Amino acid sequence: MDLESRKISFIQEFLRLQNEEIIEGLEQLLRKKKAEVVEKNIAPMTLEEFNDEIDQAMEGSKNNRMIEVAELREKYNK
Repeated sequence: MDLESRKISFIQEFLRLQNEEIIEGLEQLLRKKKAEVVEKNIAPMTLEEFNDEIDQAMEGSKNNRMIEVAELREKYNK
């Protein structure tokens, strides 16, 4: 069975559930597994990468390429 078929089968079974405790457990498991996958795929920055990021930020600041927090929030809320 391919991934798409497995997902459809799982959703169909999930929709038949009537037990809130099982649904809550599945929600918790999903959040936990998603967090584990994200954490496993995040690689720490090297010191060189970190310093490059700082240099880029300083350069942007010198050249007035900054966004005010209020402006950023406004863009995000739209």
